[in-house]
Amino acid sequence: MSVVDEFRKANDAYASSFQKGHLLMPPARHVAVLTCMDARLHPARFLGLDEGDAHVIRNAGGRASEDAIRSLVISQQLLGTTTVVVIHHTDCGMLTFSNDDLRSKIKQDLHANADHIDFLPFKDLEQSVRDDVATIKSSPLILNNVEVSGFIYDVKSGKLIQVE
Repeated sequence: MSVVDEFRKANDAYASSFQKGHLLMPPARHVAVLTCMDARLHPARFLGLDEGDAHVIRNAGGRASEDAIRSLVISQQLLGTTTVVVIHHTDCGMLTFSNDDLRSKIKQDLHANADHIDFLPFKDLEQSVRDDVATIKSSPLILNNVEVSGFIYDVKSGKLIQVE
């Protein structure tokens, strides 16, 4: 059975007892979480979220990229979020390469040019959180009165550590 077939089977079971079609579009807790796409992270579990509570925006590294800012603007302007939480994590793959490394690999493997892409890798985990919080706070597209906090999730202990 393929992964897609497994997903369809799981969805059939999920949909058969689905009871949350009444949830409103705006997140009930007025929060947007920006975090990494790493499969070891389950933000709903480690933040105590249920369906309908928060917008969870995920990308490689949980970075405040142009597209993440786009999602945050929509979240705030159209759906009423008033808090942003940035969460990076220990043992992140984004700590393991540079733009040049990945660009070279793409050239070698795909014979394509990715020189125009900043993949947003980082070498300092705490500083990457500070940088992304600062990027969000300084964006002219983000409301000034929005609370923005940064954390590191420890993949070994499951704990969140606030970054000041």
